[in-house]
Amino acid sequence: MVARVQTVAFQGMEARIVEVQCAINAGLPAFNLVGLPDKAVSEAKERVRASLTALSLALPAKRITVNLSPADLPKEGSHFDLPIALALLAAMDVLSADEMATQVAMGELSLDGKLMPVIGALPAALAAAEADCSLICPAACGAEAAWVGAVQVIAPPTLLTLVNHFTGRTALAPAEPGEVALEPLSRCLSEVKGQEKAKRALEIAAAGRHHIFMVGQPGSGKSMLAARLPGILPPLDATEALETSMIHSLAGLLDEGGINRTRPFRTPHHTASMAAIVGGGRGAKPGEISLAHHGVLFLDEFPEFPRTVLETLRQPIETGDVVVARANAHVKYPCKFMLVAAANPCRCGYMSDPTRSCARVPLCGDDYLGKISGPLMDRFDIRIEVPPVRISDLASAPEGETSAEIAKRIARVRELQDQRYKEHPGVRVNADIEGDLLEETCITSESASDMLTRAADRFSLSARAYHRILRVARTIADLASEEEIARAHIAEALGYRLTGNEMARPQKIVPTKKTA
Repeated sequence: MVARVQTVAFQGMEARIVEVQCAINAGLPAFNLVGLPDKAVSEAKERVRASLTALSLALPAKRITVNLSPADLPKEGSHFDLPIALALLAAMDVLSADEMATQVAMGELSLDGKLMPVIGALPAALAAAEADCSLICPAACGAEAAWVGAVQVIAPPTLLTLVNHFTGRTALAPAEPGEVALEPLSRCLSEVKGQEKAKRALEIAAAGRHHIFMVGQPGSGKSMLAARLPGILPPLDATEALETSMIHSLAGLLDEGGINRTRPFRTPHHTASMAAIVGGGRGAKPGEISLAHHGVLFLDEFPEFPRTVLETLRQPIETGDVVVARANAHVKYPCKFMLVAAANPCRCGYMSDPTRSCARVPLCGDDYLGKISGPLMDRFDIRIEVPPVRISDLASAPEGETSAEIAKRIARVRELQDQRYKEHPGVRVNADIEGDLLEETCITSESASDMLTRAADRFSLSARAYHRILRVARTIADLASEEEIARAHIAEALGYRLTGNEMARPQKIVPTKKTA
């Protein structure tokens, strides 16, 4: 007789059902595990043997074969321990083979039989619901998996407790979903002294999920502004929270409570590798851009990142997803994030300060910011200069609107965009609109259209820049509760696009040929 228990193997965000088959036959004593297991899965034999010993059970002196089907699918991770143990117990007639065949199990076993937490409980619960099976997972993962209400989740602390449950000695209650977490507001924009233009730019960026690039001297408040951005963003809705939590579950970042409605705020260091930012490595895990899905990716010291890493951001910014291609796997992750980048104007940081700048001005700034390619810079909707704060302003009391007040306006604009784009799948905010929807939504007055056309001709704007200015103007009009994009909205959007040196750059004059 062959005993069967189901489990899952992860390919990106997809949890594929794997059947664990166990057969005990006559022959020389052996314990063979087949089906393309990795090292962690192969070592499960010893953990299962020790866990059964803790239950006062010994393996039969026969030939034990465990097959992980489909055999051509790579199996990775320690969560195969529990389904292997259950299949073996069913083959030994300790548990009912028919009952085990309707279970999806995952969990790592310690040597004394305890169930250790594993990653991916939320995607595994979704796969179990689609297969019309129950899910067995460690107690620490129960609250996370129970959020999928269409599946019954059993979350025992030990293997002995689970055996007692299925043999009728002690029944376990189904796991209950944890509380929806929403982190309290800890940092307020009113604490930032001055920088009114930067605050306004952050509000526009948050309302339409526009990418923003900040340039300023060290200590001018770029990182301080970015750190307060999560406080003005609306909480995740149910669909967004589920998508984000599935990615974080695969990365092992979910707390025992499970779902979190706070938008992600990821701040990788500039020494991060390409696999850490984009995704990849062992098992093609999600990178920072996917962990920031529906949230914020803040890249401080932007020019210090390796150029190859920065260039890989271009395609995910446009498409909203990333494909991690490996020799044995092609994994797709969503990554609709808001990119916030900060940089000094040059390597020393004081190019704009005449009392402290070096003798290489302006070449030092061109060399430093020149590490950022034109196509990548073209993808930033908003570019602002963050000037240093005067000492007299630092001594003043906090003033201006609080993050809670700004968050109310942004929530109103986000709700307006939800209603506007509800019939367009994949479009949630103004930053997502394109094609016919862009023309239909961004209705401009005659004077506004004329201003944008003349600015595009004068500054040789690309088609991408032209459309991004329109999207920012649409968000500005939404904040002003205006249906039509007016001239003032276009002017403000142009001011965020053509800043600093780009505004002051002299236009090339082509000399005309003199006639006789």
